[in-house]
Amino acid sequence: MRQQAKVLWYDRAKYVFLEFCVENSRDVKVEIEAKKVIFSCVNEDDIQMYNEIELYDTVQPKDSREKRSDRSITCFLRKIKEKVAWTRLTKSTNKPAWLQTDFDNWRDWDSEEEGEMALAEHYLDLINSAKEKGPAPSMDDLDDLDDDI
Repeated sequence: MRQQAKVLWYDRAKYVFLEFCVENSRDVKVEIEAKKVIFSCVNEDDIQMYNEIELYDTVQPKDSREKRSDRSITCFLRKIKEKVAWTRLTKSTNKPAWLQTDFDNWRDWDSEEEGEMALAEHYLDLINSAKEKGPAPSMDDLDDLDDDI
């Protein structure tokens, strides 16, 4: 028996993330091509899971990875065109029942970069303000200490 794994996906500026939701998987095989991802494994009930996804746009297979955990297999697909939003995961406009958008991890990465720039500017301001030492403190009060000893 063979069926498709549930897939959650979300978009970031440099990567598209796919999470194949299969607990206690074994015999995991992930083939990442420029325009396609082929996933297969066996789940804990000995059912063969298989997904073939024709991607919306092109990825860099050699700079893409997958990571297996007890609950899922996550793929990090490096986009060829960074900072270009993927409006969907697949080339097809039909949405398969096994594919869902992971809105918990989806972020508006256009503003994410602006936020990072604001933090960097704030950090730079802190560094520059620390450099401005001003005049050296007076040491006159140390002379008073010598008299007390």
